Amino acid sequence: MDVTVVVPTYNEGPNVAELVTRLAAALDGDVVPGGAEVLFVDDSTDDTPAVIADVAARSALPVRVIHRARPDGGLSGAVVAGLEAAAGERVVVMDGDLQHPPEMVPLLLTTARETGADVVVASRYTGRGDAGGLDGPWRRWVSKASGLLARSMFPVKLRDVSDPMTGFFVLRPGAVDVAALRPRGFKILLEVLARQRLRVAEVPFVFGERFAGRSKATVANGLRYVQQLTLLRFGRLSPFALIGAVGAVLNLAILAALQGVGVHYLPAVVVANGLTIVTNFLLQERFVFGDLRDGAYGFWGRFVRSFAFNGTEAVVRTLLLWWIVEAALWHPEVVQALLILVAFVVRFVFQAQVVYRPRRSGPRAARRGGAPDAAGVTDPTDDRTRRA
Repeated sequence: MDVTVVVPTYNEGPNVAELVTRLAAALDGDVVPGGAEVLFVDDSTDDTPAVIADVAARSALPVRVIHRARPDGGLSGAVVAGLEAAAGERVVVMDGDLQHPPEMVPLLLTTARETGADVVVASRYTGRGDAGGLDGPWRRWVSKASGLLARSMFPVKLRDVSDPMTGFFVLRPGAVDVAALRPRGFKILLEVLARQRLRVAEVPFVFGERFAGRSKATVANGLRYVQQLTLLRFGRLSPFALIGAVGAVLNLAILAALQGVGVHYLPAVVVANGLTIVTNFLLQERFVFGDLRDGAYGFWGRFVRSFAFNGTEAVVRTLLLWWIVEAALWHPEVVQALLILVAFVVRFVFQAQVVYRPRRSGPRAARRGGAPDAAGVTDPTDDRTRRA
């Protein structure tokens, strides 16, 4: 098969029929003589999977659907699941709301063939491209600023890309190391381009209005984008360091506050250490190691290991603090700050290599199988799909 069109969807039922109809008209035999298919990767909580199955039964264009009961990685995770299941030699990634015009797909494919590019990006910010379909000037400004930030942090890998935030592109699966991707949030193209050196071409396009439904963009998505960009550029050490800095300030503030009301510095240090160990663990769960939680221990297993190690480190640090303060008469806050700094790297290595270390794969880790139903909608426990 020449082409697989991967469409991640979340409660987009009203758009499905129009999208498939327009794709079928655009992808005729002249454009894709070897055939094309549409693969929906659906994370919906409504009747969208049933709508897709109904449209598939009437479509001249082959349609498949993967319904994910656990939508790991958000929209980016859905795209990665689509890449893994795609049958085409080229994969088109596009949204299901028709803001990415299906009539543009043949031009993207032609550009890919003529240039030999690994990725062809449909850009709103080159040539006659336009982002008018974004909801208002604020969204347009945020989109441009986000792209500028990404290009500034990856000046070499994104030098030929004017719109790294777009969700409309064509790629050659053989050129992409899918296993190296760490999907999170909305911006999968940034993940693809930042993790490897690829040949990129661009085609301008006009970002259209939604056909139906409402935008899924939120402030939380914006925060996840910043997290994604930070992890891509600096790895896990950067957010770990930021959380460690917040924890250190909190630790010293608690220590100073308790001493201010007459508590001796040693019990004050114990209280400060205990509170910041718990706080740091919860923040690291969410912002540093979130993508590794499924492959590691359960929540309480992670918490016990983290607390045991950090508690032991805190005991050693407290004994050193007591010895230094009593011997040298240094102020406790100064000694505590220096010891926290020394312990930082050790804590990071332990968290990454022990608490969140993925379990070894083996025969017992094989995925459970399950058959698609008569409509071709895949059972949530099964990653296999068949044509609807």
